[in-house]
Amino acid sequence: MTSGYAGRPVLVAGSGVSGTACARALVAAGAEVTVLDRAPSERLAALAGEGVATAVAVDPPADLLAKASDLVVSPVFAPHHPLVTAAVAAGLSVYCEPELAWRLRPAGSADWLALTGTNGKTTAVTMLASILAAAGLRTRAVGNIGDPLIDAVLAADTDVLAVELSSYQLHWSSTLAPRAGAYLNLADDHLDWHGDRDAYATAKTAVWRGAAHGGTAVGNADDPGVAALLADVPGRRVSFTLGEPAEGQLGVVDGVLVDRAYGDGVALVAADVVRPAGPHNVANALAAAALARAYGVPPQAVADGLGGYTPQAHRNQPVGTVDGVAYVDDSKATNPHAALASLTSYSRVVWIAGGQLKGVDPDELVARVADRLAGAVLLGADRAEIAAALSRHAPQIPVIEVARSDDGAMADVVAHAARLAGPGDTVLLAPAAASYDMFASYAQRGDRFAAEVGRLSGS
Repeated sequence: MTSGYAGRPVLVAGSGVSGTACARALVAAGAEVTVLDRAPSERLAALAGEGVATAVAVDPPADLLAKASDLVVSPVFAPHHPLVTAAVAAGLSVYCEPELAWRLRPAGSADWLALTGTNGKTTAVTMLASILAAAGLRTRAVGNIGDPLIDAVLAADTDVLAVELSSYQLHWSSTLAPRAGAYLNLADDHLDWHGDRDAYATAKTAVWRGAAHGGTAVGNADDPGVAALLADVPGRRVSFTLGEPAEGQLGVVDGVLVDRAYGDGVALVAADVVRPAGPHNVANALAAAALARAYGVPPQAVADGLGGYTPQAHRNQPVGTVDGVAYVDDSKATNPHAALASLTSYSRVVWIAGGQLKGVDPDELVARVADRLAGAVLLGADRAEIAAALSRHAPQIPVIEVARSDDGAMADVVAHAARLAGPGDTVLLAPAAASYDMFASYAQRGDRFAAEVGRLSGS
């Protein structure tokens, strides 16, 4: 735990949920806080009303940087952002909310069990929280999900935290070291933020920092990129696989999740109990189980937690059946790797895709799923890139592009998909792209899809 914030001049960039929480925590720790944002907002005004210094500016104010020793950024601030580069040049220490939460955590506060990965983070972290609760532990799923992590750390009302960490958050950390950390999988994503795949992959390895201090690093043995990175981690290493586990692994034997890392072939739970269904979610369950077992949770609690787990919305979620066609919302599939997992769960698909690809090429995804596509309806800013890939790899299927981006766009999308689909087909919203070009979030995108399916069915 790092102390010494009393009297320390700290600049907080952004007055969003995490920025506001950081500012208030720093004020409570005695820091001299200034909150900077690009535009006025209700949150900024509220902080000013509480006596916190605030500033509004588009360009990095030199006087603020000159006065500060630290810059606490929202995770969306990329390393090449002008404010960040100016702060680094001025010699400031730059980090974000999880790192600040780690530094401010009280003595004796909750342990952290953390995980990261390109896909499946929220599913795995909520599975972990369900397991920990089944063991009778006071827990919360926090971090890159739900309430600010710093609020949970300072509340001191939990025994152990299930912490989801993004590549952004891990990039902006330097000391946080969870008791156990898991790396779920690795595929191209956020390359526009990190600059290249190596930087993105390496940022996520910070989840394993605690292994060098008596903790445990957990990684996916079936993912070559993760497995190679795990091999270089000092300290205890545990892996998971969808195959039969070797010593030091969790895996699957005869349809049952089995632990050979913390137990000699101890059976945990049947794989067909895991929800949402699909091999990728069995892998998420194995990662959650590995973290829980690293914390000493007994096998029965793993079984009870996974058996009683309620899946999160917008993750391979059936939303209706109309005229023999199933409609499934996987709006959380915001990159090609995530879309691949859901597309390969169905034999014949009318695919709804498009949005912001974040610098990632969809070509490999389209090539791998072309044989199961009955048609595609594309929307969003980067739909032309997906259309081009479909032209190369699935020229036989009908492809419809919806150019409009207003509130009625999803109605057109669903109507076109319904015309392309026949009995037994699945209309799947698995965009392979982010939503912010047209929607406030992936959740709003999924809600709009579900609403239009409801109208289609007359419900």
